[in-house]
Order: sequence, then structure tokens, then C-alpha cells
Amino acid sequence: MFAFPVLLMRASTGARRNRRPKKRELFCPAHPDQQIQGNGKKYYLHLLQPEQLQQRGMAAKKAQLIINAYPVLVLSNEWLEELYCPKCGNSHWCHVIKHDRVAHTVRWAPRDLWEQVAHVDPTAANPTVSEYSRRNARRNAIKRVDGKRFFD
Repeated sequence: MFAFPVLLMRASTGARRNRRPKKRELFCPAHPDQQIQGNGKKYYLHLLQPEQLQQRGMAAKKAQLIINAYPVLVLSNEWLEELYCPKCGNSHWCHVIKHDRVAHTVRWAPRDLWEQVAHVDPTAANPTVSEYSRRNARRNAIKRVDGKRFFD
């Protein structure tokens, strides 16, 4: 007796909801058919000047009003992220622009974009890493006096 109204309610709500979430689709700029992965930290872009908003298609007057209201504007749909491409065989820093939940635009991150990321200086080494660790991390690339590598 109680099963009948429940069936009517399910039928009226429409098709069953798909519970599997759709993952974001990121494709390598060098290999457009290859999907790339990344779960690293996202470095969101910060805008300080109205010209940076105008480059993204906003009118000059509106851009000036927004920068006056928010001196530092954090873009929630643009960030830098390290992504791995299996065809390239290594990780690259990419500039990711989010269009919707699934669709994204990916391009290689130019060096000047790091200036728009807060609290990151790409030219300076990480201060939390000791000089010993930094030197030993580069040890494989250093060559001996006779021109051969230490570790081959």
C-alpha cells in the first residue's frame, strides 16, 4: 500500500541522477589528444591593475571600478598548476582557465604569469630547503672534471 506513492514520486522526478562525478578534462597543449593529470597545488592569479582585467575582455571603466573596490582581485577561474603528460614524459607548469565544471583551457605557463601569483618568487630558491638538500638534488646533473657524469 505504501510502495505505490513512492513509485509515483520517483516517476515524477524524471530520470535517475548519475552519481558518478565528471572529472575535469585537461589536454596537453603539445598533444591535443592526450589527457593530462595533476592533483598538485593550484596557484591562483591575483590582479592588481585594471589593464590586466581589460586584457581579459572587460571594459576600461568597469575594470577601474572593480580594482578600486578590490585592490587585490583573486581570479577563481585561472590558476597555475603542475600537470603531467604521459606522452611528453614529464611535468610542466600550465596556465589553466576554467570555463565550466568539466571544460578547461590549458597552455604552457609563461614566466611572467608567476608575477601575478601571491607569495611565490620563481627566481628565488625555496627557503625551507637546506643548501645541502638543494646541492644533492642537482648532483645527477653535475659532471666530473673529465666531462662524464658522476652517476650514469
